[in-house]
Amino acid sequence: MPPTAPFVSTPMHVEPDWIDYNGHMNVAYYVVLFDRCLDQFFDILGIGPDYVKRYNSSSFTVEAHITYQRELLVGAPVKATLQILDYDEKRVHTYLELFHAEEGFLSATWEQMTLHVDMAAKRASVFPQDILEKIDQMYQAHKTLPQNSNVGRLIQIKRK
Repeated sequence: MPPTAPFVSTPMHVEPDWIDYNGHMNVAYYVVLFDRCLDQFFDILGIGPDYVKRYNSSSFTVEAHITYQRELLVGAPVKATLQILDYDEKRVHTYLELFHAEEGFLSATWEQMTLHVDMAAKRASVFPQDILEKIDQMYQAHKTLPQNSNVGRLIQIKRK
């Protein structure tokens, strides 16, 4: 099966317990939804929970940047997309977007870097060759996608 560009998660929903005192989804749960998309993506690459048990290796998020574009309310159907921006033998740089699945609006973005880790040594380690080949296949499909203006965005106050 050829890789999709971008990768699209299965449908998800905003759960009632995730609603804060402002009446919309609390900021922490955007990360939960992005992480669920990332888990689905990792399963396709072969580095999900079975990989951790079998090889005693995993991938950790070492840096992330979130932008919140539009609020989500209880029960909202959502989907996330993921694009590989770059990778090397130990890291994968991705960009994810969270959309309202019915109305189509962009709710949030998440740019992040994951690092492949040897769980016994708790140190960065090289991905196995077969995993690198799967990452490269995805990257080849994703590298022609347009890059969103939120990629590489700095947090700053612009002074006049």
